[in-house]
Amino acid sequence: MKIVLIGATGFVGNAILKEALQRGQQVTALARDTSKIRISDPNLTVKDQDVADVALATVIKGNDAVISAFNAGWGNPNLYEDFLTGSKEIEKAVEASGVKRLIVIGGAGSLEVNGHQLVDSDGFPEQFRAGASAARDYLNILKENQLLDWTFFSPAIEMGPHVQTGRTGKYRLGTDSPVFDNNGKSVLSVEDLAVVILDEAENGQHIRQRFTAGY
Repeated sequence: MKIVLIGATGFVGNAILKEALQRGQQVTALARDTSKIRISDPNLTVKDQDVADVALATVIKGNDAVISAFNAGWGNPNLYEDFLTGSKEIEKAVEASGVKRLIVIGGAGSLEVNGHQLVDSDGFPEQFRAGASAARDYLNILKENQLLDWTFFSPAIEMGPHVQTGRTGKYRLGTDSPVFDNNGKSVLSVEDLAVVILDEAENGQHIRQRFTAGY
């Protein structure tokens, strides 16, 4: 496959990049500053690219799929607005490019437990609420798109540097509710998140759907 990866230098994007190249996929890795990418691979093309640049559609054109790991920055005081704006720009660019497949990595906040989304709960961490709310609201926007074969992925509740499982290649899938293990935890390593995303890119099991995964 020929894949455009947006946000390739981020925590999630970097893991997806490594997994895609390991599988022999051709990847065009995009970020505002790609100097952080130290990987040398014949299947890798690296390009500095702002998602608001009108040239984005041209860069995407001719590929098989776009994977967006776009993140407006957790420390960004305008995170909510910037995430929504950037996500809409990406969606618009994919439409303009003629590529049909768009996979978006969002947040876990829109997952539901007992009919209530996590982001609306009293115990939801405040430092993540703006980003989670933006991802939730963008999911609702993306659901209206009838032109693209889109997929929205919500990670497990616990997915970060503290999860040291590494790449197991094993996971269980869910839709609108978290996948809990036998200990009642929703956990997935970033390496296995990348496995999930590449499996979805290759197999297309969740077209115009949101899904999640965990151990």
